[in-house]
Amino acid sequence: MTQPIRWLQDEIADRMLQKLDIVKLDVKDILIVPDFPGKHLDVFAKRYPRARLISLLDEGVSGFAMWRVKSIAHWRSLFGGRTDSLASYTSSGRFDVPDNSVDLIFSDLLLQDLADPKQFLHECWRVLREGGLIAFSYLGPDTGKELRSVVIPGLQLKNLLSPWDMHDMGDALLAERFSDPVMDMEYLTLDYENSTLLLVDIKALKLIHSTSIEDSELGVLPQKLTLEVVYGHAWAIGKHLAKAKDSVAYIDLNQIGRKTRPDSA
Repeated sequence: MTQPIRWLQDEIADRMLQKLDIVKLDVKDILIVPDFPGKHLDVFAKRYPRARLISLLDEGVSGFAMWRVKSIAHWRSLFGGRTDSLASYTSSGRFDVPDNSVDLIFSDLLLQDLADPKQFLHECWRVLREGGLIAFSYLGPDTGKELRSVVIPGLQLKNLLSPWDMHDMGDALLAERFSDPVMDMEYLTLDYENSTLLLVDIKALKLIHSTSIEDSELGVLPQKLTLEVVYGHAWAIGKHLAKAKDSVAYIDLNQIGRKTRPDSA
């Protein structure tokens, strides 16, 4: 996402954090993916002052924001935190984070831009500790539904890379062995005073391929835009269990404690 809708990223992050207020979690290490500088790192540094923060920066940040977040990261490095680029994940499909090393993954408005959300969930499972939590939000398939009835030759619409509804995501979480997934969804409606502002936002939301539109055609565009925002969280519990097959989970024998019979008197 780009600067024009930074306000949306911040607003959804606030709503996600409100949902986390009721979650009890002992947090020592946090992975923020992506981090939109100026908001997330500050908030988590205050909420969890002793936690180590691993921040994957959004590619579209400004030079000032990058300088600012690096300054914060330098201070946070006293606790072992670090920053990296989100591009390092999107290019490799893997976090540069050891197995079983974080307690909380916070992902704000990313999944709709990933070609393979299942790989993302797989990586989250890998790096979360036993009892860790993944919390996320993303744009669902009804986002921009007003645009589908618009016929303008220069307006080339495109679907979200991952048009999953909350039921699809809930099933995917269970398939990746996450426990007790909680899914929620809401519609946000944005109203526009002019079509130029609408074009800026739908481009930032990656809902179009191009904007070669004549001025005479702008009046055909809608004056509002619907966003379907999906929220969810789930727990990494039972990581010692082998992946289920045919609905049966298998336990590694090394994980089974042995009791010894006391000597007879």
